[in-house]
Formats: sequence, structure tokens, C-alpha cells
Amino acid sequence: MDLEDESGSSRRRRGQELEDALLDAAWDELSEGGYGTLTFEAVAARAGTSRPVINRRWKTRAELVVAAVRHNSEKSRFPVPDTGTLRGDVIALLEQANDRRVQTATVIPAQLGAYFKETGTALVDLRADMLGTQVPAMDIIVRRAMQRGEIPTSELPVRVVSLPFDLVRNELMMTLRSVRPEVIIEIVDAIFLPLVSPPPAR
Repeated sequence: MDLEDESGSSRRRRGQELEDALLDAAWDELSEGGYGTLTFEAVAARAGTSRPVINRRWKTRAELVVAAVRHNSEKSRFPVPDTGTLRGDVIALLEQANDRRVQTATVIPAQLGAYFKETGTALVDLRADMLGTQVPAMDIIVRRAMQRGEIPTSELPVRVVSLPFDLVRNELMMTLRSVRPEVIIEIVDAIFLPLVSPPPAR
């Protein structure tokens, strides 16, 4: 579809620019009305294009929503912190997630109930699809800490490694607002570090 730019001239969006516009529009529709009311027509209207343009890329609402959620997640992705210490890295990671992922964490559970029911999936399935082959940031942080000798090099349970991020995500979902800084510190100092750090020598 031809749109006017700031100079008033007409231009046609193509390729990645057009796809980004469609996915942004789908995310906005999802955020405002939820999966149950999302339609290709509404997404097309918001993006300033037509339904056939969407149909050429995604055949179903479910496919479009997964792509929109993944797109939004990638836009808010941030580099893995490297402060030089395990404690500093985990706190920095949780602060970044708290600042950038609050909308995602609150929109997905509230607005995707109909999607999970229709597809027979759950939040864990959607998270796995969003992550893909990417190595979780907590895995990288813990591996670095082992290499520095901060924690034992023995294999840690997956649930222990993901615990800080899981607790922050749960807090976001339960309160629907950003996690307080003191809560992040408590998660790291009172819960996570005692689980992974060796006890002091007597």
C-alpha cells in the first residue's frame, strides 16, 4: 500500500519494513483487545495495508500472534550483562528485564487465554518458541561465574539457574507492574546466591 512520508511523497513499504509494521500492528491489537477479538482486517487497517498482504505471510491468527510475540520479544532483547561478578550480572539482568519486559509479561497471560485454548498449548510452549535456539542469558552468566571460580563447576539444576528470572517474571505477572529494586536484591542475595555458592569454609 502506498503511504505518504513526511515530505508528502508516496512510497511503498516492502520486505522487512512491511513485515515489521504488520507485526507491530498485530502486537498492538493483541495488547488492546486480546486474542479473542484480533482479526486480520483490524491488523491490516492498523498497519495501513490490506488483508491479502497478511495472508501471504501467515495463514492463521495463531501463526500471526506467535510471530508478533516473537517480534516484540526480539525488539526488547538486550545484551547479557558482564559486570565481572555473578551477583552483579544477575542483578543487572533482572533490572534490564524489569525495565524492558514488563509489557510482554503482563500482556501475554492476560490477552492470550483464547489462543492457548484454541491451540491446546500453554505459556511454556510459547516461551520455548520465542527462545528458539538462543542460549538463555542466565546460562551464560552462570557459565562465566564457574569460569571465574565464583561457584562450583558441577552441573546446576535447570530450575536453579532459571530461578531469578522466573521469580521476577512471576512478580511481574502477579502485580502487573515493575518489580521494586529491593525485591530484585532479595531474590539474588537471599534466594539465588545461597543456592549456587559454596558454604564458607570453617
